Amino acid sequence: MSGRGRWFVLVGLLCAPGSAWGWGQNGHRVVGEVADHHLSEQARRQIAVILDGNGLAEIATWPDDIRSVPSWDRATPWHFISIDDNETLATTARDSRGDLLEAMQRFEAVLRDPQASREAKVEALQFYVHLVGDAHQPLHVGRRGDRGGNGVLVKWFGKESNLHSVWDEGLIGSENLSFTELTRFIDDATPQEIAAWQAAPYEEWLREAVCVRSQVYAGTDPPAPNQRRELGYPYAFAQMPTVKARLLKGGVRLAGRLNAIFAGEPAPPPPATIPTDPHVWCAPPP
Repeated sequence: MSGRGRWFVLVGLLCAPGSAWGWGQNGHRVVGEVADHHLSEQARRQIAVILDGNGLAEIATWPDDIRSVPSWDRATPWHFISIDDNETLATTARDSRGDLLEAMQRFEAVLRDPQASREAKVEALQFYVHLVGDAHQPLHVGRRGDRGGNGVLVKWFGKESNLHSVWDEGLIGSENLSFTELTRFIDDATPQEIAAWQAAPYEEWLREAVCVRSQVYAGTDPPAPNQRRELGYPYAFAQMPTVKARLLKGGVRLAGRLNAIFAGEPAPPPPATIPTDPHVWCAPPP
């Protein structure tokens, strides 16, 4: 293992948090592994130089690993963006400290900057890989009132949990697969799907997350005051197709962005306008 690789492992051991954020380790690694399968040779070579030979799956969890380090508290709001059910991206109140959309744009700019140092690009790439994964976890584009499902208390196979944790780790963990096995099982997008997904701008990624949230919350209401809804096999069976689809899209889109960045190609343009009516925003295309 390279010196850089040993450093990644050391940080993970010293700073591993007590609870997971984002997709959890396996989910983020799946996004990185899928992306690695779809990189251009040009992007692969340049990433290998930046990361001293380490792969995208290896660095995908670093921004969560460092969240127990006080000096990185400033990065906490970069992992999510709040958009309530009665809002769209055009009407939501953005966090002045930064948010998921702002952070993806900022780190992409660093990766595109020919004057940025290698150290800055290492940090930017670690964050960028992770945050693209976060953007495809529906509860990281969450409701303010329950903090992206953290306030929705449930029992997951009999153990006390919350909806956000179920989506971060519980559902993926219920598959009992390594991240490489799960990647192999889901990485079956057609060339037409890949082209369409990679042509979508960040704003479309966030719209998709908002528009699947009603499905995420289905069947999670408490059965009575001060009680937790029991979630298990029926919920996992209903939700895993969406989990796998979001992981696959995240990885394919990550590869598309990295291919464009390292080829010096422009990013997909943002939409000319974003509806202010959430019903219009989530309406299926004509």
